[in-house]
Order: sequence, then C-alpha cells, then structure tokens
Amino acid sequence: MFRRITNKPLRYSVITLYFIILFFCALELNFLWLFGYSPTIKDIKTPVLNIVSEVYTSDGKLIGKYYKENRTPVEFDSISPAVIDALVATEDIRFYKHGGVDFRSFISSMVSTATGDKRGASTITQQLAKNLYSTRNRKSQGAVKYIPLVRTAVYKFKEWITAYKLEGNYTKNEILTMYLNTVPFSSNTFGIKTASKRYFNKEASRLQVDEAALLVGMLKATTTYNPIRNPEKSLERRNTVLSQMEKYEYLTAAEFKKYSQKPLKLNPGTLDEGSEGGSYLRSAVSRYLEKWCKDNGYNLDTDGLKIYTTIDSRMQQYAQEAVNSQMKILQRRLENVWGNENPWRTADGKEILDFPEKAAQRLPYYDALKKKYNNNQDSIDYYLNKPKKMKVFNWAGEKEVVYSTIDSIKYYAKILNTGMMTMDPFNGHIKVWIGGVDHNYFNYDHVNQAKRQAGSTFKPFAYLAALESGMNPCDKLVDKPVRIPYEDKGKTEYWEPKNADWNFSGREMTLRWAMGKSVNSITAQITEQVGAENVVKYAHLSGIESDLKAVPSVSLGPNDVSVFEMVRAYGTFLNKGVRSEPILVEKITDQDGKVIEEFKSEQKRTLSEEIAWLMIYMLRGGMEEPGGTSQALWEWDLFKKNNQIGGKTGTSSDYVDGWYMGVTKDLVTGVWVGCDERSVHFKTSETGEGSRTALPIFAKFMEKVYRDPSLGITLGPFPKPTVEISRVYQCPTPRYEVDTFAVDSTFMDSLTVPDISSDTAISTTPDPVNPAPQPQDNRSTQQPANRPPAPVKVEPAAPEKKTRKELREERRENKAKQNN
Repeated sequence: MFRRITNKPLRYSVITLYFIILFFCALELNFLWLFGYSPTIKDIKTPVLNIVSEVYTSDGKLIGKYYKENRTPVEFDSISPAVIDALVATEDIRFYKHGGVDFRSFISSMVSTATGDKRGASTITQQLAKNLYSTRNRKSQGAVKYIPLVRTAVYKFKEWITAYKLEGNYTKNEILTMYLNTVPFSSNTFGIKTASKRYFNKEASRLQVDEAALLVGMLKATTTYNPIRNPEKSLERRNTVLSQMEKYEYLTAAEFKKYSQKPLKLNPGTLDEGSEGGSYLRSAVSRYLEKWCKDNGYNLDTDGLKIYTTIDSRMQQYAQEAVNSQMKILQRRLENVWGNENPWRTADGKEILDFPEKAAQRLPYYDALKKKYNNNQDSIDYYLNKPKKMKVFNWAGEKEVVYSTIDSIKYYAKILNTGMMTMDPFNGHIKVWIGGVDHNYFNYDHVNQAKRQAGSTFKPFAYLAALESGMNPCDKLVDKPVRIPYEDKGKTEYWEPKNADWNFSGREMTLRWAMGKSVNSITAQITEQVGAENVVKYAHLSGIESDLKAVPSVSLGPNDVSVFEMVRAYGTFLNKGVRSEPILVEKITDQDGKVIEEFKSEQKRTLSEEIAWLMIYMLRGGMEEPGGTSQALWEWDLFKKNNQIGGKTGTSSDYVDGWYMGVTKDLVTGVWVGCDERSVHFKTSETGEGSRTALPIFAKFMEKVYRDPSLGITLGPFPKPTVEISRVYQCPTPRYEVDTFAVDSTFMDSLTVPDISSDTAISTTPDPVNPAPQPQDNRSTQQPANRPPAPVKVEPAAPEKKTRKELREERRENKAKQNN
C-alpha cells in the first residue's frame, strides 16, 4: 500500500502517521493489556471527585465531615479573579490559546532541558487530566510499566489524549474550576475553597492578590511551600508568583512592589476534620447510616452528601456545658475519695493488685508483643513499663506526660466518663447525643455502644408490670424484710434484698410512694407477685432490646442496658404508650440540595394510653412523694409556672454506675456516669449515687433549656389524660413528724435537702444475675457486696410545716437580704 506513494518523504510521513494513529488506538483500547486504563468519553463527561459529605444539625449548623480528601467544590464565580490570574501566569500563560497540549512550550521545554534548565511543559489541562484520572497511577498502567522510558512516554501520551478530550467537552473556565477544585494544598486540604478556609479563614471569592499568589505558589511543592511549616520558603515562592503576574501584565510594577513587600499574614481557620479524630456525634451518624449506604450504594467519604441530623445545636451545646461542668466536679470528687489509694477493688473492697497487668493483656497489641518477644514475659514487662512521652486527657487541658503503658492504664482507669441522650418521643427525634467526655481519647460511645447496670432506673418496669396486672398506684405494701427463693443449678437459693440505708421502716406504702422513694424491699415484693418474666416482658415492650435475665433481682437493675434503650423506653410512657424508634438523621440531600432520602420514626403502640399516663404519674412521685429520690432537683431553677418533672435515679452496686432518667412534658433525657473500668467506683452514697452524679447533669441541662425561649421548650405540667383513668391514683402520702429528741443540728440542716439515699440495690446474698462481660468494653460486672448492717439512722422526711420548696425560697431570700 505504501509503495504506491512514489515520493519517499511523503511515503515515510504517511507511514509514520499510520503508526502514530495505530499506537494511539492501541493505547486507547489497552491492546493486549499493555497500556492500562484510559478515561472514556463517559468518564470525561461525568468526572468523579472524592467530595466531602457534610453533617448538619436540624437548625443548619455544620458539625462534621466525612472524607478521604477534604474537598468542598466551588463554582467559578466564587473564585477570586486574582487566583485565576496567578494560576495562568505561573502555570500556563498560553492556557487560553492552546487546545489542551501546548507543543510550543513542549519543544521549548525539551530545548531548555537539554541545556540544563529543567522546567515543566504540562498545561493546566494536562495537570487536570493527571489529577482527575490518576493517569500516572500504577493501576492505570499496563505491562509496559516495567519498561522505564516507554512507561514515561505512555503516561505522557495518555495525558495528551485526556487533555484533548477535556478541552473538547468543557470551556476554559470550567477546566480552571475543575483544576482548582482538585489540586492539593497540603495537610489533607484539597481544592481552593478548603485551602482558603484553612490558611486565611475566608471564602475563596475574598482572597487578596498576595493571598492568591501564596496558594498558587504552593502547587509547585505543597509541603516545601506550606506557609505554616515553612514560612520563609513560602514567602519566597509567593513573590516568585507575583513576579510572574507582573511579567505577564496581570500586575503593574507598583502593585508588584506593594504586594511583594507584605509579610505573610495567615489567619488559619478551623476545619471540621470529620474523619480525623471525629466526634461521638459524627461517629454515631456514620453507624446510623451504615446499612442505608450499603443498601443504596452511597459512600459517605466520597459522595458529597449533605446529612441533616435531628440534633438541635443549642440543646447539644447546653448538654455539653452541663456535662463539662459536672464531670470536672465529679472527677475531683473521685480523686479526693481515694487519695493516694488505688481505686480498683474487688466486690469485697480489696485492691486488685495485678489490675494494670491484667488490663494490659486486653490491649490490642499485647499479642503482637508476645509474638515479637517470643512469649518472653520479662521482655514484655520491660516494654510495658518503659516510660515514653505522650499526651493524655485532662480536664484542665491536654497534658504532656512521661508514662509507661502501665502508668497510662492506671491513669485512664481513674477517669470518669458519661453518656447522655435527649429525645422528643413524639416524633422520635434525638435532640442531644453526648457519647463521652472526649472522643479523641475515649472513642467508645456511651450512648449506644456501652451497656451498664441500670440500677434503680429499671424499677419502673416492675411497677409497669404491676399496673398491667391490675394493680393501681394507691395499692399498698409494707416496707419489710423479704426472702425470695430462686433456683440456681438445681439448688434452691434465697435472695434477701436490703434497702439502701440497710433499714426497713415497717410502714405501709403506696406503690407510687415506694417507687418515688425507691424502696428495694417493696420493689422486690412486686417483682415476686407479678413475676420476673413479666418485668422483662414489659421492659422489652417499652424499648429495651438487650438480653435480660428474668431473675428475682431483675427490677433492681443488675442487667446491662444502654442509655439509648432507656431513653426509648421512658419515651414510651410520655408518648401515651406508643414506642417511637429514635432517629438521628432527618434527611439526606445531594450537593445541589435535592432530597435523596427522608427518615421517619417507626412507631408502635405497646402500652395503653391509660397505663402510660399512670406511669408518668408514678414517675412524678420522685419529686412529689416524701423522700422522693428526684428532690435534689429543687436546687436548680426548674419549678416555676407549676412545672412538673418526672424521673428516676439509679445506682448499681458499690456505686459503680450512676444514672438519672428525666422526663418533662416535652423531652426524655437519660444520663449515665461511671468509670469504664468497672472495678473503679465511689465509696459512699454521699459521693457516688446517681442523684449526686448523673442527676445534676440533667438539672443543669434543663435549666439552660428552659432559659432559652427560642427552643420552644416551656415550663408547665404534664398534659391531663385524654382517656378515662379507671384506676385509683389520687392517694396523697401522709407526711410523718420527726422525733425531735433524735435530731441534731446537722440533721435539721439536712431537712432542706431531700432524701436521696434510696436508689442503690444492696443484697446480703450474691445476686442471681451474673451477666457476662460486654464484648464492646471488655468489663466485668460487679455483684452486690456482703455487708454488715449499717447503724440505724433516722430517715429524713419532709418538714411538717414547710415544704422543701418553701425552705429553699426562704434560704434564697435570706441570702439576698445579706447581700443587700
């Protein structure tokens, strides 16, 4: 065919052109898998960027991001013209004249390289092809990647082809925009918008000439010219970019002089790193959406979703403030309680001498140490006790220390943690989610990952079972010793629960009073009457999903449950017997705001409206009955305008776990406080009960919520029943006079403080429940200790003539007079 062309130069030219076309066809088709993948026209028309997914509160506050590359795209009109000028002047002055490949610059570059002056010749479009389609990635190369010079030629040709495809499908401004949205700016910062925020804390449209020059200058070598790490080199590079802008008349000589003499003036902004470190809320949303993403083919890290949670940013802030305030107090209290003693103890109070070493064996890398040192225990111990610099959590701020691994275990075992959740049970919206004290140091979420003994917060399910069996709040039982038989491994054992103060009053008490005062003996009698299996049944119906052992002590809360479950269950009482599945995400949109998915709470009636209303009435007993365990709430500004609050305190054996479940007419809140290491706990009820650890967090939170009218959460009583209440429930409990001969001045002072010492489950025999350690946090369950009877003490009761509220107001008035 080629011999027909008699003109030899023409013939050789045609042959050369033929082989070039053949080569490019082979390259494009990846002939015999020699050349690797090349972007198709479809890829060019629908480029895929790894775009940040953003998480928002229900009121529109950005609270987090998910990403592989921290990138938020921006439109061309939202980029400062100075950035465009600096980019073109520095990277590709003939950008508006070539069609993707600038052969003039390419030939010039080859000549310069031959004379020892190396400079690049890639156009902006070629650089975009490389960044957008990873043309130099080994996965995009075929078998020729093993031939050095051929490999270089192949990926260069690929960039040329891809550049021409880009130029054929996009305008110059669109190419510039895509380029500026893809380029890296160091420190996992991608795109001009994110870089503007990180280095100057402003939008890309507001960048000044010198700022634009600095960012464009970084593109040559992002680490070398990072202005935070290498300010001098960054300044030098910025001025080089400014000189290019002057050379090509984007700046006058006077402007160049003005901007080049300016010092670096950074104003680093805070970027929500999202996938780095993260927060409890971001992690919770990720877990919440894991199945949805899998079922619908989305990737949180790359698909640029906008996720709108049900969280209210104001409530979340108030909850965080309440947690921070109270947890600092509790941490000091715990440290003061133990002093120089080690707090890790067995059930009978003895120090666990080998605790740090046993804890070290649960660490993920312990097996690696055994393998590394061939099970040589001396070498392993040497490593575990070798001091090294590290940063540790501290309420006064991150602290630098020199600790060994064993030291670190001892330190963190003493740190108190918390979990808190608030929900609107009428629509299932979760308003507050506090998973712990610091996500950077304690990744484990104490709202729905951790499960702990519920203590007396579980008692309402026994009273619920009682109501369902036909009893009413006014039915009476006697506070007396009880002995309940149960079968254990074919043998009859006896459970003899004690009240928290180790005394039995012998009084006849209504169910409401007994629940409000948290009397263990009466709760145990109720459980025996209705059956432990029915307590479990109604707990499950209300919203508890954890496995519950139906044993005599079940109502005193020896089973492990999560804050999430408890809030859902108590929400069923407030929502008239309808159980609402808590939802954390309200809707998801794409980048353009198009709604992809909306979420609604699944709701199911599990209790009658009458029973649910009676349960709220019972929960009010914690405030309204003599000695009610919620009455410490009087210390806060919560009871104007006839406001009503229902609630239940809870404390597990040995004061390991402190709980408070609070219910208002609008919200349900659950709070847990304790150490992740279950062998570490408070010593006494005065320091460790839920009424003194968890309840103040709820109180401080609600005080802030009520003071913010924008939230629409108002003071006021619970709604009246909308159905007929057939049970007898209005049975006011009489108040008893205190025998004054047995009362000293200390006790008289205590009359202004409610009796809050009755929510700890104590037994004189081992508790029949022995739940296995939770796999999530690897902790062991502490059982009630065998203790000698405590000295008899007078039970605090409300004063006969004045209520606690009146006494509290009197104290405030006296204090105001003193101040005046």
